Amino acid sequence: MPIDRRDFLKTAAASSLTVALPLVLRAAGNVPFAPTPGRWRKFELTTRVEILKPEGAVRAWIPVPAFEASDWVRPHGHRPHAEGGSVSIKRVNGSTADAMMVEWPAGAKSLVAEVRSEISSQDRALDLAKPSAAARLSESDRRHYTAPTKLITTDGLVAETALKATAGATDDLEKARRIYEWIVANTFRDPKVRGCGIGDISSMLKTGNLSGKCADLNALFVGLCRASGLPARDLYGIRVAPSRFGYKSLGANSETVTKAQHCRAEVFVTPFGWIPADPADVRKVVLEEPPGNLALDDPKVAAAHRTLFGAWEGNWIAFNDAHDVALPGSAGAPLGFFMYPQAETSAGRLDPLDPDQFKYTITAKEIV
Repeated sequence: MPIDRRDFLKTAAASSLTVALPLVLRAAGNVPFAPTPGRWRKFELTTRVEILKPEGAVRAWIPVPAFEASDWVRPHGHRPHAEGGSVSIKRVNGSTADAMMVEWPAGAKSLVAEVRSEISSQDRALDLAKPSAAARLSESDRRHYTAPTKLITTDGLVAETALKATAGATDDLEKARRIYEWIVANTFRDPKVRGCGIGDISSMLKTGNLSGKCADLNALFVGLCRASGLPARDLYGIRVAPSRFGYKSLGANSETVTKAQHCRAEVFVTPFGWIPADPADVRKVVLEEPPGNLALDDPKVAAAHRTLFGAWEGNWIAFNDAHDVALPGSAGAPLGFFMYPQAETSAGRLDPLDPDQFKYTITAKEIV
């Protein structure tokens, strides 16, 4: 549905009501949705890949946790193994992404690879009433995190929408919050979208179809922030444990997390630093939290809405924040983002969401 002035004014009114909500709302039962830093958890993430229909020489790339923030996520290393092929951990040039790269020669009998990674994480919760003098971003990082990418553009309709969403904001924190509120009020989660979505935000705005999944909705948040001059980034990763706050939709509910990929977002605001944000998960709660199709003023939704600007739960780990990813040694086009295992045969790149071509399983377990 196209955006018009009447819709935008309704959104602004809804946003002002949201800001007035209590600081702590209850998600389910008597459990407040209140992520609290201080308890580190360690997880083992295992990805196993099998090429079912090899043709000629074959390469595969598996994303491994590389993103490191000392206050909420710390990767500890990887143990890669491949049957019948050579294996290495490679940094994707000019990015924060690491990949386990596997190469099998033509005629290899068993094309199976596995990597085990250990990562620690904890909850995040910023007090946005307490600025930090240490929260500064270098000029090179500021340029990088305000620049457009192939899918996250910052001109044209993206820039126009950013101006509307932030109209009246008096500082950068208010700009970021208004963009978050705009995403929550104007977008929708579409369960029919493959994987986590594509993240082509210009097409979303041109068509007026503001539905999708996390790679679409959070990319739109990042793009509107960047178009407003606010450094912002998507963080691509995976859920690794159930939610401790009663949300079935916001956790991995078994050790098999093959389809639990999820991206989150951050926006940098001086003097607070990188602020966690996940408007896509608010829309996920609306659609998926039992009994489903909840209203925005439902207590579960309201709790997620309030919490997911400035905080998130540490049951998720980040792989990287890379865009326009040229896989090392690949003959294929750069990826918009790198969150799923990838593979190529002599016939071309395989579809990572098609189990008939390319089989992989991902498991996660907490290490006591």
